[in-house]
This record gives sequence, structure tokens and C-alpha cells, in this order.
Amino acid sequence: MSIIEQILFGLALAMDCFSVSLATGLSIRKIVPFTMLSMAFFFGLFQALMPLFGWFGTIYLGSYIEKIDHWIAFVLLCFIGTKMVIDHFKEEESSITTSKLSISTILILSVATSIDALAVGVSFTCMGITTLTDLLPPIIIIGLTSFLMSVIGNAIGVLVGRKFHFPAELIGGLILIAIGIKVLIEHLGGVQ
Repeated sequence: MSIIEQILFGLALAMDCFSVSLATGLSIRKIVPFTMLSMAFFFGLFQALMPLFGWFGTIYLGSYIEKIDHWIAFVLLCFIGTKMVIDHFKEEESSITTSKLSISTILILSVATSIDALAVGVSFTCMGITTLTDLLPPIIIIGLTSFLMSVIGNAIGVLVGRKFHFPAELIGGLILIAIGIKVLIEHLGGVQ
């Protein structure tokens, strides 16, 4: 696999991380280093580890994972998105702008955004990656790309959230639900 293919894999997998980080930035409306760096770290870590798990699990669990991965991502993203929508209607705007995400929420989002990376790990086996040495460069690139795209997405979300005053937590929640639905439709559309 060429370096360009590895970077393209990294960018493709990082798009969900970017979108979720953007939604978070819209909701919080200020740079919260803990939230920004925690999300970026865990998103990058999970995006790097999931292909490794998928690659290892191909022999034993590959067909089972591919059958349910989209449902897991859908449920997790819709759960967090629905919670954000409900919180929008419960909380005052001032508390929304100063909030930060808990580690447990960040971990749930990390799993939800990295489910596709698990399937990519399965596909790496089909692409002829047979040794851990061959697998390390793409998973490192995937992890670093996801980290960077998460920071960029969060920063853009904060800037846009500050400039335009709209129901950011509501919109962020709807974005997460939309991403979950997109994942589900893409996978169900591919099953004939």
C-alpha cells in the first residue's frame, strides 16, 4: 500500500472524527483544551487501534463484525445526539457554552466514530497486509490524521459557534444523529 493510499485511508476515516469534533465545538463555543485534546487523543487512538483489532479478528470474527458494525455506530451516535438535543431544551444557553464533555462521553464518541476503522482492518487482510510490520504505517497515519482532523474540526466549530449565535447544541446533536443515519444507510444500501 502506497503512502498516498495510507493518507487517503486516514482522511476518509477521520471525516467522522472531524464532524463530531465540529459539532462539539459548535456546542461549547470556546476552546476547552481538555475537551479538544481528549477528543483528539481518543479519536486518534481508537481510529488507530480499530484497524489493528479488525486485522487480528479477521480470521475469527470478520464476518460477524461486518454484519453489526453499522448498527453499533448508529445506536451510539444517535444516543449521544439525542442526549444533546434533549439537553438543548433543558439547559440555559450560558451553561451550554461553558460545558465540557466527560471522558465517558468522549469514549463513547470514540467508539462510535471508529467502527468503520474496524472494517478497514478487515479489508487490510484482503489487500495483502499479512504482517504487523506492514500494518503499522497505515494505522499510525490513520491515528495521526484523526487526531489532527479532530483538533481542526473542534477549532472550526468553536469559531463558527462564536460568530453565529444559533442553537448549537441542538444542531450538534442533529449532526451526530445524521452521521449515525448516514452510516446505517451506507451499510444497509451496500447489503443487497
